[in-house]
Amino acid sequence: MNRISYKYILLFALLIMARNMLSGQNVLPDELTKNSMKEQLKYIEDHTRIYENYRAVREDIFQKINKNILDSLSAKQSRITELENLASDLRAANESQKIILETTTSSLNEMTATKNSISVLGIEVRKNVYNTTMWTIILILVVILAIGFIIFKRNMFVTIRTGKEFNDLKAEFEAYRQSARIAREKLQMDHFNEIKRLKAK
Repeated sequence: MNRISYKYILLFALLIMARNMLSGQNVLPDELTKNSMKEQLKYIEDHTRIYENYRAVREDIFQKINKNILDSLSAKQSRITELENLASDLRAANESQKIILETTTSSLNEMTATKNSISVLGIEVRKNVYNTTMWTIILILVVILAIGFIIFKRNMFVTIRTGKEFNDLKAEFEAYRQSARIAREKLQMDHFNEIKRLKAK
């Protein structure tokens, strides 16, 4: 009788081990390799169960989501750095344009104080022709400055929005990581208690 019981227990243990080995070889779903982060998190939410306020997630799926989130954060950080560099370049260009505009305005004021003819590179130029030329240059510079300012404002807006999205994603990931860690620890504790209970029997 005891031998038969041991055979059944051994057979049951082998079945459990085979099931665990098979489940450990599960293939990652396409949703975790092709979809956006939002869709991946929605997939996890739809395909995992909640037990006593804990969500159980397979380790390979958790690691894949973790890698995807870190890759997304890295890409966002690269984009932020790129936008910050672009904003810095635009600020430098803006300052350069301001200096050019100030220099041009100063030259214009000095030239308009002279008589009808102005000497430019040793050539006498009529004042109205000179004024027309200078105002055209100033207008072009103002247009360039306005375009530069608009681009700078737009890039600043994108930088701020991207930074906010980065912080939101980082907070969301931290919350998810904490909940996943707690769930994994509870699962390990339940497994350990189950082993103790089986050994006690």
